[in-house]
Amino acid sequence: MEELESSRGSTRSKRSQGPGYDARVKDQSVAAVVPAAGRSSRFGGMKLLADIAGEPLLNRTLGSLLESGVDPVVVVISQAAPLDAVPLVSHANVRTVVNRDPSRGMFSSIQCGISLVKADAIVVLPADMPFVQPTTVSLVVRTCLETGRVVVPVFNDRRGHPIGIPGGLREGLLMMPPDRSLKDALAALGEELLPLDVNDEGVVRDVDVKSDLN
Repeated sequence: MEELESSRGSTRSKRSQGPGYDARVKDQSVAAVVPAAGRSSRFGGMKLLADIAGEPLLNRTLGSLLESGVDPVVVVISQAAPLDAVPLVSHANVRTVVNRDPSRGMFSSIQCGISLVKADAIVVLPADMPFVQPTTVSLVVRTCLETGRVVVPVFNDRRGHPIGIPGGLREGLLMMPPDRSLKDALAALGEELLPLDVNDEGVVRDVDVKSDLN
C-alpha cells in the first residue's frame, strides 16, 4: 500500500463516526476508483479472490464503498483478471476498466479509473483493503467535500486509505506521468493532505501475504 505523507502533520480533522453516516453532502456526486491490477506476487495466488469469512476479498472492498453510497465504483484490473466469482463486480453501480500496462505502478491504475468519472469527490481505495468500514468511507468523502481538501484517514498515527480527492484535481492528475506515485502527483499539484483521525484499523490493513487475512 502506498503511504501518503502530509506536510502539515499537526493539522488534523476530527469528526464523529456512527451508523448510517452517508457519504453524500446535499446533491454532490461521489465516485470511487479501486486499483486492482497488481500482480499479487507476494501473496502467491489470486489475491482478489481470497476467502474472507466466505466472501471474496474484492467483494468485501467493493461492499464497503457501495454501502457508503458511492456511485459509480470503477475497478481497474489487469487483462488476466478472472472476476466471475466476485458477485459485486456485476452490481449496477460497478464498472471495470483494464490497465493495459499495470507494471507502471498503482498510479497508472488510478489514472485509468479517474479518466472514466467526473465527480465532486473521488475516493481511492486499493482492492486489497477489505477491512475498511463503510462509515469510514463516508467520513473521508464528506470531509473532502466539505473542506475541498485531499483527505487521508489516520489510525494510531498511521496514514492509510481510502483517500478522498476533490474532483477539481482530476485533470491535473491525468496529466501527470503514469509511473509516479499518487503522493508525488498531488505534491506536484501543490496539494497538502488533511489527516483525518478515524477509529477504524481497516484503513491501515492491506493484504500483501496470506497471513494478513487473519
